[in-house]
Amino acid sequence: MTNSNKKNLIVIAGPTAIGKTSLSIKLAKELKTEIISCDSRQFYKELSIGTAIPSKEELREIEHHFIQNQSIEKRCNIADFEKNAIKKIESLFQRYNNVILVGGSGLYIDAICKGIDFLPDISKEIREKINTQYRKNGLEWLQNKVKKLDPEYFEYVDIKNPQRLMRCLEVYTASTKKISSLHKKKYKKRNFNIIKIGLKIDRESLYKKINIRVDKMIKDGLIDEANHLINYRHYNALNTVGYKELFDFFDGNSNLETAIEKIKQNTRRLAKRQITWFKRDKSINWFTIDEYKAIVKTILQ
Repeated sequence: MTNSNKKNLIVIAGPTAIGKTSLSIKLAKELKTEIISCDSRQFYKELSIGTAIPSKEELREIEHHFIQNQSIEKRCNIADFEKNAIKKIESLFQRYNNVILVGGSGLYIDAICKGIDFLPDISKEIREKINTQYRKNGLEWLQNKVKKLDPEYFEYVDIKNPQRLMRCLEVYTASTKKISSLHKKKYKKRNFNIIKIGLKIDRESLYKKINIRVDKMIKDGLIDEANHLINYRHYNALNTVGYKELFDFFDGNSNLETAIEKIKQNTRRLAKRQITWFKRDKSINWFTIDEYKAIVKTILQ
């Protein structure tokens, strides 16, 4: 039950390509407020097309925060995001009764809503040792290690992203804690209400939306964007769907048609992991994108 004397943080969550951006902008206009982006791929100012940031027109319509606000050269720290986002939310509550948080990154949403334990400091020795083991044994070895060590994390992490998998091993080696256990068992108490809206859709329709989005990205210039970023491919921000498949194409390991199909396939896998994550949260109110009136009613209640 919400406290009517408190301000409201309205969380719009759901898988990629489902329509979170358009819904959040429509709600922000109705509620006369601003939007906090909680999509970890949209933080980087060098990435535009491949991360599906809101269009220039959409950004002009409603003020957004944490979109392209840092460089790919800076490693994204979830603890810093939690601190900075909470500070921004509290600042916005000085002017608005409602603020909208939107994104598909479940871990980052949880950091805002529940808090998250600070990740331990990782020594240079631990990082180098795990990197060496990965280079020697390969991705499959890394996947098997994480699956055995932390099956809950393995269920939703991008298992094609070695940086994320190595991070899991680094944290465990440094602290003997699983990353999945670093969610607060005793949640931080926020001084605002949290109303969660989840967007749902049948799988076939979602996959169609994903395919259409990827085709549009290619048409809008994703290949050129990836090509301009190839010298930065070793940064963690670029080890992500939409870029790594094109880097593979540039290396001559696949043709363009195969690379585009892999982007679609890996985006579908990302969406499945996001759905798995959000389905665990029993506080989410689920709607289809067409149930706008019901969404507004739930928020106003």
